[in-house]
Amino acid sequence: MAENKRRSEDAGDDDRLNDDVVDDVAADDATDADEPVSRGGTATRARAKAESADERKTRKDTERVGLFARIARFFREVVAELRKVIWPTRKELLTYTAVVVTFVAVMLTIVAGLDYAFAKGVLWVFGNPS
Repeated sequence: MAENKRRSEDAGDDDRLNDDVVDDVAADDATDADEPVSRGGTATRARAKAESADERKTRKDTERVGLFARIARFFREVVAELRKVIWPTRKELLTYTAVVVTFVAVMLTIVAGLDYAFAKGVLWVFGNPS
């Protein structure tokens, strides 16, 4: 009986909390009623038409450019991107190399040890044919 009372009291508290949330949402909706609703980047027809027009122009521009011009532009862009790269210093490069070589050596040792152990285990279970 006491549990029923508690449950109903808790339910009443939950209803009060839900009413507060609904009131807050209603208040937000009332204040935002004057502003247009944005649904996370949905495009309008005008924007879609503008973007499709830009795509057509871009497509025509790339079709007009010759094959060698596109290849040359590609390499210019590659060089421009490589200039933006932050290259490691000699000390950092040696440190990174040492870390990688050490990690590979440790993993090689673990895998070789497991391989040897499983090979011996299989020979022990199934017997040595010689």
